[in-house]
Amino acid sequence: MEIELKEGERFDDLQKNGYRIIQDARRFCFGMDAVLLAGFTKVKPKERVLDLGTGTGIIPILLRGKTKGESFVGLEIQAESADMADRSVRFNHLEDSVRIVTGDIKEADQIFGTASFHVVTSNPPYMIAEHGLQNPMEAKAIARHEIMCTLEDVVSQASRLLMPNGRFYLIHRPFRMAEIITCLCRYGLEPKRMRLVYPTIEQEPTMVLIEALKGGRPRVTVEKPLIIYQKPGVYTDEIYEIYGY
Repeated sequence: MEIELKEGERFDDLQKNGYRIIQDARRFCFGMDAVLLAGFTKVKPKERVLDLGTGTGIIPILLRGKTKGESFVGLEIQAESADMADRSVRFNHLEDSVRIVTGDIKEADQIFGTASFHVVTSNPPYMIAEHGLQNPMEAKAIARHEIMCTLEDVVSQASRLLMPNGRFYLIHRPFRMAEIITCLCRYGLEPKRMRLVYPTIEQEPTMVLIEALKGGRPRVTVEKPLIIYQKPGVYTDEIYEIYGY
């Protein structure tokens, strides 16, 4: 399909099924965290999946390529990002199974209805207002700081949107771990799997991947560390595998 790029936009190769995604460097482009979340997320055949704060649609498109889920929806509040995501879906001929909706995470249950999905994913803003300097570019600031939604907004909506025994997949920063776990449990999402991501084996973790089960019993499995680099500029074999090289 012929899809027109707007000023400043480019196609990026996703290294999966020939998929390409439209991005604009002036806005927030997806990073490794989105790819790692898609690799961590488990979707069973015929399941329905929602990605909260989908940006340019990277997670629904990657999950469509690697799983046998029935349908994938991305919810994004920024109209320009949602438009890029929608055009990427159409460029990759995925309209039969991937849909992009422009809307507010805080109103997701009103948009889709409660208990509508088997799986919910989110790569939310990591920083609250007090964490570092906000990017002067609004689109990037919204993606990185809790301006349009908070962690509690994301978790509470995920709980409402999930069916009983549905699964919520989240990537976040370890320094907010206590807050994350407390918030998940408050809304009936029991952490079941957790994996810390380290830049190198010598450094502290910079990301944490979490799977939580709606209505699950208390018991969490902490998986082996995920190391990004085996040496400067060279990914570990597992990272290459996740990226599909």
